[in-house]
Amino acid sequence: MIKNEADIIRLIKQDSWMVRVLHAAQKLDLPDWWISAGFVRSKIWDVQHGYQTRTPLPDIDVIYYDEGCTAEAKEKEYEAYLRNLFPNTPWSVKNQARMHLLNGFPPYKSSQDGIAKFPETATALGVKLDSTGNILLTAPHGAEDAINMILKPSPFYEKDPQRLIIFEQRVAKKNWRKIWPEVKMLRL
Repeated sequence: MIKNEADIIRLIKQDSWMVRVLHAAQKLDLPDWWISAGFVRSKIWDVQHGYQTRTPLPDIDVIYYDEGCTAEAKEKEYEAYLRNLFPNTPWSVKNQARMHLLNGFPPYKSSQDGIAKFPETATALGVKLDSTGNILLTAPHGAEDAINMILKPSPFYEKDPQRLIIFEQRVAKKNWRKIWPEVKMLRL
């Protein structure tokens, strides 16, 4: 069972596949990079459910922050590089310096600011390797909701009725409770 952020880091460190994915992403040498969202959340929920087999990920979200180059084509180059290093992996690389434009939000200040504005608190997580190979975890809203398998909107989504609708539609579309039946949706 996972009880805290240190447990999350320990579990990822013990997962050789996740560590290889982190090393592949680190090779890009991107500014302010993280692997975020389902990569971390799904690991937590799989462990909390006692699953022995990893739930397949629709993508591996590598995010970074580079105001100097916001061309989507650069993201595609990074994805191609990662596919070459780590084939048959659904890489998705996104520069958080441009993502606000796609979402119609105010500009993000960093990758962690982008993570803080993810729709659900349980998904607002990221991991990366530091220069010495240690795993770092960012959890702008804490990791408790992911650990306790609680689905609720992040503060950014909760305070805006339009974004709240997007959150609700996203949760319905993802149908996470079918995969992880112990996940609890907090009603607003």
